[in-house]
Amino acid sequence: MSAFLLSVHVLAAILTIGPVAITASMFPRSARLALAAPNDLRKAVALPILHRITHVYAVIGVLVPVFGLATGASMGVLGDTWLVVSMILTAVAAAMLIVFILPGQKRVVRAFDIGADDTVESVPDGIARRLAILTGVFNLLWAIVVVLMIYRPGSTTGVGP
Repeated sequence: MSAFLLSVHVLAAILTIGPVAITASMFPRSARLALAAPNDLRKAVALPILHRITHVYAVIGVLVPVFGLATGASMGVLGDTWLVVSMILTAVAAAMLIVFILPGQKRVVRAFDIGADDTVESVPDGIARRLAILTGVFNLLWAIVVVLMIYRPGSTTGVGP
């Protein structure tokens, strides 16, 4: 059963976290270009698509920690330090996505919606830069989690120290 859960966990991580990392990383550059030329709506066309992909895959990405916890429980490693640290980093990454990245993207997207309350002028200066920094930290957290999952300090599988 552990092998099945681990397979689903890894597959869910690849298919959900990967798209979130990519689209969230692409968004700030597109936002910078669109905000620099607000009258050229062709530059803003990718923004709602990138935001939608980031949002949808983030919601589906909940499967990753769910299957991760199930895998950890079936393997009896829920109390191991590497797994606890991975869970904390996962929670921090999820919080960053929910609290900062997705709302920041939404604010930029709404600025280009005709008839929306937000306008390009209401978007704070430097929002694209902040989104780029936040997304970089988000991706770094996931990279650390992946390393911890593979390296697994104290592992008896032959991988690690």
